[in-house]
Amino acid sequence: MIYQVTRQFPKEELYGLTSQIRRAAVSIPSNIAEGQARRSTAEFKNFLSITQGSRAEVETQVMIAQRLGYLPQKNAEQILSLSEEIKRMIYSLTAKLS
Repeated sequence: MIYQVTRQFPKEELYGLTSQIRRAAVSIPSNIAEGQARRSTAEFKNFLSITQGSRAEVETQVMIAQRLGYLPQKNAEQILSLSEEIKRMIYSLTAKLS
């Protein structure tokens, strides 16, 4: 969804907000995968913590894009709702690892 909505951002944001939000979004599943591939639960939990940071970055950047008029409110709400769901799933996984 991030890639779909950022296609509509102004071209002058390609190396700014567009790039930043895409990298943060991609780092969420990437950090989960990397953490899971590590040899210890402690390392996995650390990567899940980093994942939460990336998720928070996406939320912040979505709010900025919406305020700048690059992102319709409906899309922003959908992304923020998905982010909240991801947040709960990551917290749940972290708790199960403890």
